[in-house]
Amino acid sequence: MSKKIFAILGAVSIFLAGALTGAVIGPVNFDKNIPTVHIIKEKADEVIGVLNPLNLDVSPERASPGDWITNEQIEVYSNRVILDIQDAEWAIFTNTNSMDPVIDESSSALEVVPETESDIEVGDIVSYRSDYADGNIIHRVVYKGQDEQGTYFIMKGDNNPTSDPGKIRFEQMDRVLIAIFY
Repeated sequence: MSKKIFAILGAVSIFLAGALTGAVIGPVNFDKNIPTVHIIKEKADEVIGVLNPLNLDVSPERASPGDWITNEQIEVYSNRVILDIQDAEWAIFTNTNSMDPVIDESSSALEVVPETESDIEVGDIVSYRSDYADGNIIHRVVYKGQDEQGTYFIMKGDNNPTSDPGKIRFEQMDRVLIAIFY
């Protein structure tokens, strides 16, 4: 008799945990541009975070930009800062809100031209040309994959709900952000 009660209590607990998790993280919205397994892993990480009360004070790990500047390239003095970066370009931004709060119209940045597609990592912020918009778009790389045409990248504005349409190829990328000034 007690085994049946424990089985019922276990089933009810699993049901309640699932309902609680669904209420906390909401429905899973699949982004057509990012492979499903990537989205499922993100949501699984969210569920684990919700169900594990010991990690409530821990922020989830997110992909950060690659290290484009070494400590040896930065010299800080009391009256100036020197960055020893070859072929850096100055960048300013328009007010699209897609990269808020990281980049806004009052920000400026330094960018460099990447040499190869292997230089680009998930987490990097890249300036690229798209078939879906005029001018350059500056968004974060959220996925790097391979298909029959070679390496492709999925881009997303940090403040946008879904990724940008289409696969972006290395040839479409102009520059990578290496420093942001506020």
